Amino acid sequence: MRVKRLPTPGHGPHPQRPDPPGARAPHTPLRPIWCCRACGQPWPCAPARLLLRAEYARNLTGLSVYLAGLMCEAMRDLYRLNPHDGPEPKVIFGRFLGWSTPRRRADRSQLP
Repeated sequence: MRVKRLPTPGHGPHPQRPDPPGARAPHTPLRPIWCCRACGQPWPCAPARLLLRAEYARNLTGLSVYLAGLMCEAMRDLYRLNPHDGPEPKVIFGRFLGWSTPRRRADRSQLP
C-alpha cells in the first residue's frame, strides 16, 4: 500500500486587522442615518464632495447619476427612520445633487 504525502499548507491569506490607532476613517456614508463616518457631518460632507469631484472629474454626468441613486436610497432610509419629520425634498436635493454640477455663469452682455 502506497501512502501519498499531502503538501504542507501555506500561511493562507493575511487576516484583516483593525486600522492602526492613527488611521482615519474614510469619508463614506454611515447608513441608515447618512452621516459621514469620519467627521459626523451630513453626507456627502465637504471632503467627500472633493473626493467625488476628483474621482468623477471626467464624467460629471456619471457623478450626477451616482448621486441621484444615493439620494433615493437616503430618502428611503431617512423617511423610514422618521416618517413624520423626514427631510424636505429641496434640502435633500441640495445636499446630494445641488453641488455636483457647475453653475453656468450668466452672460453679462445680455443683462439690462
